[in-house]
Parts: sequence; C-alpha cells; structure tokens
Amino acid sequence: MHPTITAFEDSPDEGQGLARDMRVRWALEEVGQPYDVRLVSFSDMKQPRHLALNPFGQIPTFEDGDLTLFESGAIILHIASTTTGLLPDDPIARARASMWMLAALNTVEPPIVEREQATYLEGDKPWFAERLPLLDGRIRARLDPLARWLGDAEWLEVEFTAGDLMMVLVLRRLSGMDLLEEYPNLSSYVARAEARPAYQRAFQDQLAVFTHRN
Repeated sequence: MHPTITAFEDSPDEGQGLARDMRVRWALEEVGQPYDVRLVSFSDMKQPRHLALNPFGQIPTFEDGDLTLFESGAIILHIASTTTGLLPDDPIARARASMWMLAALNTVEPPIVEREQATYLEGDKPWFAERLPLLDGRIRARLDPLARWLGDAEWLEVEFTAGDLMMVLVLRRLSGMDLLEEYPNLSSYVARAEARPAYQRAFQDQLAVFTHRN
C-alpha cells in the first residue's frame, strides 16, 4: 500500500506548484516513495470525511496505514525522518536541517502570506498603495539575512535537505511580486532547486491535474 495524500481538485494556483500539496509531492519524489493522490473539491474539504483527516478543512493530508497527518511541515518532517535523502545522518546536521524547515514556515513565510492576502482582500482600496511598501519591507527584513547567510553557497547547509525544500517553496510564493529578483543569489538558489529531477516530477504531476480538468 502506498501513502495517500490529498490535493486540490481545482487548484487556485492553476498548477503552478504553489499549493501546499506540492511540498509533500516533492518530498516523496526526493526519497523515491510512490504515493497515491486523492483530489478534493473545496466543498469536499468541509465534509466529515475530510474533516476527520484535517479538522481545519485544508490540504494536504497524508495517510499511511494507521497514521494520518495534516500540516505540510509535519508531513515532510515525518517523511524525512523515516526515509533516506532529506535529512543528514549526523545528529547536528539533522537538527540544523529541521531548524531551516521551521525557519521557512515560521519566519520567512508569514510576511509573504500577509502580502498575498492583503493584495487579494485590499488591493482595490485607495489606501493599499500606501500600505504596500510596509508589507514589502517586512518581507525584505526576512530576505536580507537569508541572502547573507546563503552567500555563494549552493544550499543552506552542506547538502540539500528538507530545509531547502521547504525554504524554496516558501520563496516561490514571491512569484509576481518583483521582490525575489532583488536577491540574485536567492533567485539562483530557487532555480537550482527547481532543476532537481524530483522537483520537476512533482511539478508536472501537480500541473497535470489542472491541465486535465481544464
């Protein structure tokens, strides 16, 4: 039996790898774990069957035997901890890779999501143009130290880990904001990760859902 994940039946990102099931797809591809996907609609996500998997009615979820998980970070940490390829064997390096996962989710992503939501909800307000520089400044306050840390290195630590996987997908949320382009080393970092065969497989699988349904 393969693990089963849930994903959007009709993704609002139009298959561009921004929906959070992409994180789980990529992790499973990196470790060579076959998996099944159950597509759910927005209405399905609020039904008892899905709420039994995720009480908040979101995707992705992960089912493997008796184990059910929600939250992409928790799912990826489980995958990385129980397989080979996303976490180093050395305990210190392993802890640092986990640290970068949490930094991506708890430090870098929140101001990016705030900016996304403000654009959708407030973009037509007359005062939005005055607020936008503040939102962008909060993002730069995260990208500045991240870019300094990365410098000319290939990955955040010695080798590619789950920390890079999560950080790259968080940074990809900046698409269309013209912010990542201000940091050439971060742009190259994202491009390097996107060139990985596992990323390409995951991206094409997610895109195929949107293409097939539209």
